[in-house]
This record gives sequence, structure tokens and C-alpha cells, in this order.
Amino acid sequence: MPLFGAVHLLLLAAVIAAAVTLSILCRRRLISGRAVRLVLGYGIAINECIWWIFRYSHEGLHLANLPLQLCDLTVWVTVLACLTRNGVAVEFAYFTGLVGPGMALLTPDLWSSWPSYPAIYFFLVHGGIVVASAVLVFGKIAEVRRGAIKRVFALILVYAAALGLFNAIAGTNYMYLCRKPANPSALDWFGPWPVYLLGGAALALVLFWVLWLPMRRTNKALRGPKEA
Repeated sequence: MPLFGAVHLLLLAAVIAAAVTLSILCRRRLISGRAVRLVLGYGIAINECIWWIFRYSHEGLHLANLPLQLCDLTVWVTVLACLTRNGVAVEFAYFTGLVGPGMALLTPDLWSSWPSYPAIYFFLVHGGIVVASAVLVFGKIAEVRRGAIKRVFALILVYAAALGLFNAIAGTNYMYLCRKPANPSALDWFGPWPVYLLGGAALALVLFWVLWLPMRRTNKALRGPKEA
């Protein structure tokens, strides 16, 4: 699938349209926010389980294909956020869900060509995370609290450190800590290893800060009814 070709742009437009439409409908209370978050949460979880069955029935289970990428973690944290509205889960899903899977959608690292099932799954899971994360926050279903950037970034650093140790022992490349993706990605902007790791971390912080900007107004709006 050509990068930013017709199919790629159509899929990106579908994800954006779903996120914006559901957020507006939930924000205006035209549909049930609880129903939307539960459908999204269970839908993402079911989609992920189907993928695991498909993948491991074809590849078998080995050290290099364990569900340990940051996006794999984000999948289940997003499911938790949708089902429980847990504060830390919502914050993690919001920042990592919009930045990580968002970048993956822009520069997809597909395992096989479109429209194979792995390629369809790729857009379903990353698109689902983006839609769910956006709807939870911009649909006024949950709140991102002060200090969220520090909490989320600290969790990512801890997870990256654990994966770095695992990579060193197992010879794997989770989170692309040892080498860049084969397909073009934002990491290509930051030079060779290990410089691109610092560049990627800095870019993530900048994007987190950008995502935080609308939260000040959102938080005030969410607190208003509680204080009345």
C-alpha cells in the first residue's frame, strides 16, 4: 500500500471521522457515553484476541513475536480505560494512544500487503485506539488530570527500560530500541542508533505537551457541574 496513497488516505480519513463524530455526539449527550466506551473497549479486546489466535496459529509463539510492543501495552490499557475510566489508564491511553498508534497510522509498518487480514487488523487496532482515546477525553467521558504528562512519560520510561533489558537478553527489538523499523517512520528524522532514541523521546514529549493544551479548558468544563 503506497504511503499516503488513495487507500491510505481513505483509511486515515475514516479514523478521523469516527473519532470526531463520536466525540461530538458524546459531548452533546446525543448518544450514551457509557455505551460508546463499552462497545469500543470490548471491540478492541475482541479484535486483539482474534489477532492473537490468527498470528500464533500461523507463526507459533517465540521470543520475537510476543505482544510486548508499546502499542500492545496501549491496547490493553485503552481497553481498561474504556471499561473502568481509571484515571491513570485514561491518561496513558490518551497520550500514548494518540501519539504512538497515531504515528503508526501515518507511517504504517505492515506485515503484509493490503487488503490481507494482518493489514486490516493493523488499521483496526491502531484506529480503534485513536478513536477510543479521543472519545474518552474529547467526548467528556473521562478527565486528564494535572501532572498526567509526567506520570505517563515515567511509566513509558520504566517500560522501555524493562524491554531494553529483555531485548539485550533475548536479542529482540521491542519498541525499536535496537534498530529502526524497516519501513519509513518518524525515527528516521533523528539519525542513527542510539541518537534516534533521544530524538524519539523528545518528540514524544513535545507531542504530549501539544495534547495537553486543550486539557486545561476541558478540565474546567468537567469540574463545573461537580462544583455547582
